[in-house]
Amino acid sequence: MIETRFTKEFGIKYPIVQGGMQWVGKAELVSAVANAGGLGFITALTQPTPEDLAKEIARTKEMTDQPFGVNLTILPAITPPPYAEYRQAIIDSGVKIVETAGNNPQEHIAELKKAGVKVMHKCTAVRHALKAEKIGADAISIDGFECAGHPGEDDIPGLILIPAAANKVKIPMIASGGFGDGRGLVAALALGAEGINMGTRFMATQEAPIHNNVKLQMVENDERSTNLIFRTLHNTARVAKNDISAQVVDIEKRGDAKFEDVKDLVAGVRGRKVFEDGDTDYGIWTAGLVQGLINDIPTCDELIQRIMGEAEDLINARLNGMVA
Repeated sequence: MIETRFTKEFGIKYPIVQGGMQWVGKAELVSAVANAGGLGFITALTQPTPEDLAKEIARTKEMTDQPFGVNLTILPAITPPPYAEYRQAIIDSGVKIVETAGNNPQEHIAELKKAGVKVMHKCTAVRHALKAEKIGADAISIDGFECAGHPGEDDIPGLILIPAAANKVKIPMIASGGFGDGRGLVAALALGAEGINMGTRFMATQEAPIHNNVKLQMVENDERSTNLIFRTLHNTARVAKNDISAQVVDIEKRGDAKFEDVKDLVAGVRGRKVFEDGDTDYGIWTAGLVQGLINDIPTCDELIQRIMGEAEDLINARLNGMVA
């Protein structure tokens, strides 16, 4: 049994987190992770309205009696979603754990903590982690360059970013980006984290509410099967390598690309249809380097039990055996 500050403070059995993922973080996956002893997150903005989020939380509660959370990602937009209303739906539904990400979460952290909600903020840099700690976050998820989605603009991989953050951050911290097995968990703990956050690996599970073609594609892919898009727009995103992401990269290589030049290719509705219909070349979809470690599509319980077993065997047998 591996117990950390994070498992104790967030009331979970295992130091394994399923982070918020657009179109993926739904009740089926979140409840399966929770029932397996991990911490799952509903993705708030996958739900079209705050009322729909409240219904999804209620649906999750019908499927598990274990702790779970909600991810609230704050992003710049011409017409922003009603973040305060989503936040209130979380509070009114009795959820006690929230993962914030994106822009400065200060307003949301303050209001959530008034309601007794624990907040974990996702960061891609040590300076951001320290700011989140200062404004009241209870924990940090530190995302290395290997991660799917937005790895920030510093390009610091986890091997450096995790211990650099651990040297300065005092609150519990979990590591994200490139994790998918027991070796990764043990490495994260050795580097100073209190657990791991997995997105891509949880997409390739039986309960993930996405088309099986996407899961099979991740099994087939390797660690080279991603593209970095929006580099020239200073909003880097790591996505699965396919025809569409290759087109975006080629357009950016011209050196004068604007968002308008790629917006039709990267439209969210196209990415959503990938997950719904299974045409993995139809749009942009998020996936990380950890695809190179994905060889099967287990249940969430099988995956979490495997990771914990691998980690404990590695610590007890291999590492202890190396100490003279």
